[in-house]
Amino acid sequence: MELDKKGIAKGDTTEDKKQRKRFITDFYKMWETENPQKQVFNKSLKDFVNVRHISVKETTGQASHRYISTLAVTFLTEILENAIQNGIPQNINSQKDNQKGFEKILIMEYNKKDLGRIKLTVGVKRGIKEKVQYCITAIEND
Repeated sequence: MELDKKGIAKGDTTEDKKQRKRFITDFYKMWETENPQKQVFNKSLKDFVNVRHISVKETTGQASHRYISTLAVTFLTEILENAIQNGIPQNINSQKDNQKGFEKILIMEYNKKDLGRIKLTVGVKRGIKEKVQYCITAIEND
């Protein structure tokens, strides 16, 4: 298994993907220790984006599939702070159980130098309107 300087598996084997899942989970634990409020103020939304259990669960499941998406997660604070909303809020996908607590989904993007475009999906909690980081993945450059 080939690892980069941050300790992220670069390959596409099942073992590489398992290692990336562990890396993302460990990264979030470390991030939450350094950020006990578990939130970052987003300049574009002019509101806090909160990191919750669903953030870790969904991002671990999605970002671990590709090395570049796992690498993107390591810029979590920067992404949460600087991502810009892309288009209008979308309705949730009622087929996805993980989205049932949200009333709307915001698709946001952040351009990271030397990495490319990163997609930040934010859910707006039903009722309380709290914004929660749902998922982070790198966008394939066309």
